[in-house]
Amino acid sequence: MTEQPAMTALGILAHVDAGKTTLAEQILCQSGALRQAGRVDSQNTLLDHAEIERTRGITVFADEASFVFRGRPFTLLDTPGHVDFSGEMERCLSVMDCAVLVVSSVEGVQSHTRTLWHLLQKRKIPIMLFLSKTDRAGAHPEELLREFRTRLGIPCVDFTHSLHEDGSMTDAAAEDVAELEDVLLAKYLNTGYIPEEWLTAAQALFSACRMVPVFSGSALAGEGVAQLLNGLFWLTKPFSGCTQAPFAAKVYKIRHDSGGRVAFLRITAGSLHPKDRIVVPGEAAEPEKCNELRVYQGGKYTLAKQALPGDLCAVTGVQSLRPGDTAGQGAVCGQKYALQPMLSARVLFDSGIPAKTVLKDMQELEDEEPLLHIRWNEPLQELEVQVMGRIQLEVLAQLMQERFQIPVSFGRCAVLYRETIASPVVGCGHFEPLRHYAEVHLLLKPGAPDSGITFESQCSQDVLAENWQRLICTHVLEKEHRGVLIGAPLTDVHMVLLSGRAHLKHTEGGDFRQATYRAVRQGLMQAQNVLLEPWYQFTAEIELPLAGKVIADVQRMHGTCEPPEISGEQAVVRGCAPVSEMMDYPMQVTAFTKGRGSISLAFDRYRLCHNAQEVISQAAYQPERDVENTPGSVFCSHGAGYPVPWQEACAHMHLPVETLPQKN
Repeated sequence: MTEQPAMTALGILAHVDAGKTTLAEQILCQSGALRQAGRVDSQNTLLDHAEIERTRGITVFADEASFVFRGRPFTLLDTPGHVDFSGEMERCLSVMDCAVLVVSSVEGVQSHTRTLWHLLQKRKIPIMLFLSKTDRAGAHPEELLREFRTRLGIPCVDFTHSLHEDGSMTDAAAEDVAELEDVLLAKYLNTGYIPEEWLTAAQALFSACRMVPVFSGSALAGEGVAQLLNGLFWLTKPFSGCTQAPFAAKVYKIRHDSGGRVAFLRITAGSLHPKDRIVVPGEAAEPEKCNELRVYQGGKYTLAKQALPGDLCAVTGVQSLRPGDTAGQGAVCGQKYALQPMLSARVLFDSGIPAKTVLKDMQELEDEEPLLHIRWNEPLQELEVQVMGRIQLEVLAQLMQERFQIPVSFGRCAVLYRETIASPVVGCGHFEPLRHYAEVHLLLKPGAPDSGITFESQCSQDVLAENWQRLICTHVLEKEHRGVLIGAPLTDVHMVLLSGRAHLKHTEGGDFRQATYRAVRQGLMQAQNVLLEPWYQFTAEIELPLAGKVIADVQRMHGTCEPPEISGEQAVVRGCAPVSEMMDYPMQVTAFTKGRGSISLAFDRYRLCHNAQEVISQAAYQPERDVENTPGSVFCSHGAGYPVPWQEACAHMHLPVETLPQKN
């Protein structure tokens, strides 16, 4: 009996309304997994099965379905295209072997399309392009392909009609492939096209992300889908994992149903069976039993007896796993994601409903969408939630009503700011109440953009034992440190352990936590602090006479624009601007274009705040009164601890305080 090859996980990604779910349905239908492809407008798709998705006509939750093509098993992951639900999409990237990025031949490259492209490149996931809606008026797949090759520098090879069912290709495609590899090009010039060698080379180039196969067609009409399936068969490789190795898996999403909590995994090594005990992250965590092993097809599942490397499955009974975690061999806590919420809003609900009930139910939604960051603000007695955009708030309200029968609404959206530093500074923390002792000296340096908080040690183990240094590292990374300008989360700071001291008898683990937090805070009080705000990148498609207005509006919003791209009577304006200024602009575009123009927004990155002094003044934050983030230290004298304010702490430290050279 011939062993079936391992599963290949295929992700489908796109800007909203590019035809992604329609393409997914056609792939399942033409491969034989579905008798008939569902339609979004008919609300009968396999993958958008939730009521909230069918009524809104957009994908909110990532879902999977398996199919077999010419004996090769694939699992298709249909991910949300709307920017508000892009966190769900990003979490699925960790389990994809390759991705099909769907781009509308009518609308072209949108802002969120670029975000998806950069995320896939960053994760080194091989990409295929499917240019959709080629049967629509205004479609320009040839121009789009030229734009990919020339303007964006993407190494595209058009395989729509040039990759045959036996894996051979036309001379034109063979030449395009050869131009991507010097050795292959030399061989092409000497001997011409050799089918077997070219196919092997194309597979290698694709796997190495050095070639982007392009297919085009109309998913709604079923055109071009067979060619795409043929490309997937010949150019992708099955997942490679050892069945005999210890069990390991990646967690990519969490759901709750009537049976409880469900964790979705991709097996990377070994095998998994019902009733197996799974090692979960955490030094003291006990293995947890897998009750059921499920394989999902859209919203329905079947029970499985085992899962092997490459398989996507779901388990019940395991409570500790979170999206991004690695389970089993080498279990570690979740990875850091690039996309982060940009807005926060207050949760409003009837005073007759206990706040604890609303908090508990929303925490279940946060378990499924970790970026929500549900928080109870004790001083204000308010519940707050963080989101990517307003559509996500509408979906949250609908989910709270459908799942828990609790009506909620939300206050006005506020921008989520962050803080960083502009130059290096040394921070010191000392914690020495009676029978406790720890001292920590940290160098805080500006980190790379989007790096978050990073740590390294330059402290000799002769000065401070390795176990204490590891503990300091844990305390640096475990906490969301607050800046001193408005109390916003600290980011893009590299922290270096310079020195530290413990006491042979009196030091406990918690002492270094206190000393580390105080060292960070004391450093920030001395630093040149900088306020950051989130920016959108945008693509506006408007009539040519209105291009000047859009550019003027963006400049008024302190944003920047690229030169407009003009095609006939239409213009495309791309650029970026602060979220605080642009979040309401799509409604204005709809109004002044009378519905004939559109603008798409996508998160760009955090940049210097354009109105920092105004924001700082409005926040009226007083860092020295923030009792949860104190910058002062505690010393001991005559058997009693006493506080020392941050300005005077360095003079009291037991270790020499390193001074940084002053810039001229």
